[in-house]
Amino acid sequence: MSEQKVIYAIGHRNPDTDSICSAIAYANLKRNMGCENVVPARAGSVNKETKYALEYFGVEAPQLVSDIYPRVKDIAVKVQKSVKATDNLRTLGMAMKECNLRSIPVVDDENKLIGMASVSDLAKAYFQEITLDSVSASGACINDIANVIDADVLVAGNNEGKINGEIKVAAACMEKVAESIKAGDVVIIGNRPESAFIKCIDLKVACVIITGNTTISDEVVAKAKAENVMILSTAFDTYSTARLISQCAPISSIMTTDVISFKPSDMLSDIKGVLEANEYRNYPVVENGKLVGIVNKDKFMMPEKQQIILTDHNELAQAVEGIESGKIIEVVDHHRFGGLQTSDPIFINVRPVGCTCTIVTNMYQQYGVEIPKEIAGLLMSAIISDTVLFKSPTCTQTDKDAVEYLAKIAGVDYKEYGMAMLKAGADIGDMTPAQIVKNDSKEFQIGNYPMLISQLSVMDTDQVMAMQDEILAEMARVCTAEGYAMSIVIVTDIINEGSYLLFSGEPKNLIGEAFKQDASKSVMYLPGVMSRKKQIIPPLSEAVKSL
Repeated sequence: MSEQKVIYAIGHRNPDTDSICSAIAYANLKRNMGCENVVPARAGSVNKETKYALEYFGVEAPQLVSDIYPRVKDIAVKVQKSVKATDNLRTLGMAMKECNLRSIPVVDDENKLIGMASVSDLAKAYFQEITLDSVSASGACINDIANVIDADVLVAGNNEGKINGEIKVAAACMEKVAESIKAGDVVIIGNRPESAFIKCIDLKVACVIITGNTTISDEVVAKAKAENVMILSTAFDTYSTARLISQCAPISSIMTTDVISFKPSDMLSDIKGVLEANEYRNYPVVENGKLVGIVNKDKFMMPEKQQIILTDHNELAQAVEGIESGKIIEVVDHHRFGGLQTSDPIFINVRPVGCTCTIVTNMYQQYGVEIPKEIAGLLMSAIISDTVLFKSPTCTQTDKDAVEYLAKIAGVDYKEYGMAMLKAGADIGDMTPAQIVKNDSKEFQIGNYPMLISQLSVMDTDQVMAMQDEILAEMARVCTAEGYAMSIVIVTDIINEGSYLLFSGEPKNLIGEAFKQDASKSVMYLPGVMSRKKQIIPPLSEAVKSL
């Protein structure tokens, strides 16, 4: 429920080091250029390599954003006004008028929601005639009455106490009225003979309300003081006074307690049916029982879209879940452009270099923004990761220049640091086949075939290939469960500069055609192949044309 909605700079699902570090560094650049609401985010877990880099340079991982589907918190507004159940109806009406509201939440002393009071509730109460008897039965205080009728206190009595008797209007002859008046009652009386006021005091009423600013004698005042009878004077006439006093009834007497409320985390798609089935315009938002906001039905119809900056990807299939409900405003990437369409012109910086962080580094230089030491370290880490310490064929001279420039700012030997980071990322430890299949995975549409292509960089391939059968079985399961035509896992040997290709699904002959090898065993070795972007995707995209 913030006034200025954040803009997420976020990488692809199953993020690698470039995806995480480019989001952090680019968000920092945007904030330094005046876009203070840009924050870094991630669409998945942090891998071992990235964790090493973050911990080395003392930077926290970006917040996890698992999806950007619009939620209640995205359209909720702060509560302008709330009331207590013990507040009177006049307070409610004045609050509605002051804030131009048609309904107001009712809370207790701990701000916990206990009901809603609306204009229609007030209207029903008006037509059902809240009587003076119901006011006295409600537990209202004489002080409440004094406030509602804007009364002057001529004689102070027990004005803090509850009304124990009934509220009577002395409209008939005094002898007749006196028959119904009892001790403790409140009597409304207009311009009557002085004897009428004396009679009320003699009957030991709790309060006499004199209407029309009628003047009373010092004798009446003295007698009221002696008998501890409160006297109020109001400018309103008797009828108006009686009507106003009816507004002393507490809000609890008219409020709705069976309230439809939502949580900040509720998806708008989940509450749509509830809103359509009910006539209310405003709905309270509650977290841990406490009121935190209000949702208006009108705002639900056209919720503000979550603004997104894509880093290290541009294909919607790889983006954070719910991207179709968001608004992409920028793309900073180094991959092929995957048919992204937007409703408005956007800023795009896509360049054929080895890493998105190389582009971000150049943008810092272009805009004359100083790169902090820790940000330089992350930018350098990502470039080393994506280019496998310059061994990948995707590496350009621009990437190498950026690493040397950033290493000086970060104060590290990039070769020594780079090997340590790559080694940390190459340690598969106790990774399961399921984790290997989803490690640094991206979705691609190759011709008519949706594919999940993952990559795992290791120092020694033997440990991974010993799990070959289990990995292939998991890949087959993923294809069936998630609707992929094929699943491919690239096991890259950093030391020997080559990759094993494991693949499951159909058409296998596509793999054979792309890499000119026998694909019948669902595994092949590709010497010199280290880049998914430059050495795996292009051959597949070309081979599919001949099928």
